[in-house]
Amino acid sequence: MLCTRLTNARFLTMDPDHPVAHELGIWRGRIVGLDGAVASLPAREVIDLQGATVLPGFIDSHVHLPWTGLKQNTPSIAGRTRIDDVLAAVAEAVARQGSPGSWVSIAGYDQRALGRHLTAAELDRVSQGHKVFVLHDSGHGCVVNTAVLELLSADVPHENGFLAEGAMGAARALRLPYSQQELAEAIGRAARTCLAEGVTACAEAGIGGRLFGHSPVELGAYQLAREKGLLPLRVQLMVSTDRLSTVAAHEADGIPKALDLGLRTGFGDDWLSVGALKIYTDGGMMARTAALRDPYEGLDHAGQLQDDPEALAQSIVDGHLAGWQLAVHAIGDRAADVALDALERAQRLRPRPGARHRIEHAGLIRPDQLPRLARLGLSAVVQPNFLRHFGDDYAAIMGAERAPWLYRGRGFLDHGITLVGSSDRPVADGSPLRAIQFMAERASGSGRPIGPDEAVTVDEALHAYTVAGAYACHWEDSAGSLTPGKRADLVVLGDDPRRVAVSRIGDIEVVATYVDGREAGKPA
Repeated sequence: MLCTRLTNARFLTMDPDHPVAHELGIWRGRIVGLDGAVASLPAREVIDLQGATVLPGFIDSHVHLPWTGLKQNTPSIAGRTRIDDVLAAVAEAVARQGSPGSWVSIAGYDQRALGRHLTAAELDRVSQGHKVFVLHDSGHGCVVNTAVLELLSADVPHENGFLAEGAMGAARALRLPYSQQELAEAIGRAARTCLAEGVTACAEAGIGGRLFGHSPVELGAYQLAREKGLLPLRVQLMVSTDRLSTVAAHEADGIPKALDLGLRTGFGDDWLSVGALKIYTDGGMMARTAALRDPYEGLDHAGQLQDDPEALAQSIVDGHLAGWQLAVHAIGDRAADVALDALERAQRLRPRPGARHRIEHAGLIRPDQLPRLARLGLSAVVQPNFLRHFGDDYAAIMGAERAPWLYRGRGFLDHGITLVGSSDRPVADGSPLRAIQFMAERASGSGRPIGPDEAVTVDEALHAYTVAGAYACHWEDSAGSLTPGKRADLVVLGDDPRRVAVSRIGDIEVVATYVDGREAGKPA
């Protein structure tokens, strides 16, 4: 007997052997058959989906769940365009802090809305003796007041209180990390938001590190979230490379650096597992710290690498030699050069053709770099909603020649590079449907075309958020398509993305999300 039979729907399976179905059977959280194979089988529950469209659950291959959940509960200055209004919001947040001298965190900071960065002196006027930390929306910088600057080493660089990349990490390290309970609750909040948008599995893009990690014991927070029933979707955890240390191992093991106990990609189960090793090579375009070969349009600099190029390359080589899948953050084309050079070197030293290394973001990839990504078998994990939200700005700072290379789609596919969809939530909107719309129409929120030749078909965009996402996370045997034997993770939509006008895809209703054959939010 089936546990559940879903009927009267259009199942877009993403499986070429059975691309469209109308009934689907579930037993113990797995898909057991489609159409005639299950139509006559008895079931404990038969659910009439009333003509809805059903797809495999979306896979968001690059998110930050704790950051998303914490941001939801943090005072924000988002949307404010005047310095005085921002300072008034900071003053209000400070006034709510009862403990003298305590830390005050503020979210929603973006200097582009203000025309310039805030300064430490301005924050001092409203700090009332507290330590103020205002996080940039990109996650690649912050502004702090003098009370924080005085705690930093004199060699930590800043610009009137604005700290970027490693300098920001130094400021974050001054305070006690979030507790595991706080992180578990934040993970739960973010996970529920993901489910509401049809996401059933995701890859957390870097735990435990100085830049985007929230605690050295962050993995334990995920375990706690699962134990407390706060983890309603599947999560694969990328480990920040600064969590690795030199180990004493046999030369034949080929492990120059490792996590304690030698843990690496693949540990875990269907719900919570360790994925790729996350390596940051540069910053972000919002903060103007992505490392470019040529300067930003209208600026006198070209961003920055996170470290000396050789040190970055060695981290990539060490991770490859130790058996990790690598997720290399490279937004600018100069950062991509560093990554590609190091990955080529690593593969020469120890060929691992099945490693499935990934370039996270691949925000600006020159035409000459495309064949190199293809030869190395890399996946490009892009964030289409970046250009939907920030495309006008990104195109302006890249200039006419480089703007068509931003967050490519067609260029990757035409070179045989796996195109993977993701959000980088909470940096940008997390909705897969709105991202799929952008991938097909390549228009920013204002209607401006951004690299229109990089548009892909709706089918190809859906593939990026299902089949390709599963491949990038080594989940292809259990997720990414509605195939018998795979997990019964699926999303029920109010319309068919393939049949509506492209401009309407982002507005399609997510009717329900199923994980393990059960509708999310309903009792087991």
